[in-house]
Amino acid sequence: MKKILFIVVLALSIAACGERIKPDADATADNNAENANGGATASGINDGSGIDGSALEGGKLVSYEKNAINDPNNVLSEKIIYFAFDSNAVGDDYIELVKHHGKYLSFNPSASVRLEGHADERGTREYNIALAEQRAQSVKQMMLYEGAGEDQISIISYGEEKPIAFGHDEESMSLNRRVEIIYQ
Repeated sequence: MKKILFIVVLALSIAACGERIKPDADATADNNAENANGGATASGINDGSGIDGSALEGGKLVSYEKNAINDPNNVLSEKIIYFAFDSNAVGDDYIELVKHHGKYLSFNPSASVRLEGHADERGTREYNIALAEQRAQSVKQMMLYEGAGEDQISIISYGEEKPIAFGHDEESMSLNRRVEIIYQ
């Protein structure tokens, strides 16, 4: 009996994790009203429109077509994820961005990325290399959940070795705590 209950709970958990994000009813109503008035159309990322579907995400287009990563108007043109001090958790501001990159990889199996992990100058060299790798692993896991293939993603950790800001203030250090998504 316990085994059956465990299997049922496990199946329900898996089903709940696989549920896709659905557009808000208000956003759908706004899009329909805009379309009726002759405005531009936007379809959601999970509306069944597939690879050529697009949506407006924070004022940027979302498309998973092959050349979408080079379009400055596409959300996929953003390729840096910043992290909080001493953390490898992808922040709420970057979760959707990482998910979009994962979906792009799932729609484009020939595409591949290198995730370059970075840290600020605080901490030992070894600690920063480990933290930067953990950050890149966090981004990789989110991309894998969105359908990217394991063989599409490689990781390299630079730790504090490649800063983009050389100041010793908090603003400079926050710019150095990042993962860069490099399409190959």
